[in-house]
Amino acid sequence: MTISHPPVPEAGAPGGRQHGAAPRHDGVALPRRRVEAALELLESRRSLPLRSLVEPGPDAGDLARILAVAARVPDHGRLVPWRFIVLAGAARAEAGERLDALYRRQNPDLPDAKADMWRLYLLRAPVTVVLVSRPDPAAKVPVFNQVLSAGAAGMALVSAATALGFGAQWLLKWPGRDPEAAALLGVGVGEQVAGFIHLGSPAERPEDRPRPDPAQVVTYWWPEA
Repeated sequence: MTISHPPVPEAGAPGGRQHGAAPRHDGVALPRRRVEAALELLESRRSLPLRSLVEPGPDAGDLARILAVAARVPDHGRLVPWRFIVLAGAARAEAGERLDALYRRQNPDLPDAKADMWRLYLLRAPVTVVLVSRPDPAAKVPVFNQVLSAGAAGMALVSAATALGFGAQWLLKWPGRDPEAAALLGVGVGEQVAGFIHLGSPAERPEDRPRPDPAQVVTYWWPEA
């Protein structure tokens, strides 16, 4: 599978100013726009259990907006080292049945009770977005930076869904870790599943979980005397 990337704009084209070029401003800060509602959303966001995501899920318009926001992430070199595969409607059951068939072939002693586990898994949430990382190893941008961009796309997707009132759960189970299973979903050579992001309407508001104390994870560098 050949992965193509959009061309990088030339210098002088919109968004194509070269690194290190002279700034286009006069050094005076623009009026600062403070959006408290956005901060409150980010301060209270939390992942919902998959069992808590119910119908209705995002419709076509909501999903298009969510994915457009997800694409507005840092992307050094404009490589677009990620993409999205959407599983919605009847496609969820069809994908799940194919995954179940593969899982049975890989696990011949699988109990009958688990014969349709992946079909049921994909039917739990109204919509699932498969986040695919596709770094270009030939690019000048380090692969690690490109992988981080894919992670940023996932977080932006979750935040956008939350802003529209939906719940989200980001998981990475067997279908995303197994190359054969991922291939059934359209993941190609050189690509890797970064997560299954399940979306739906929240059926409950679980209490927040403990968060890291900033004092324990933040340091300020200062030269030693």
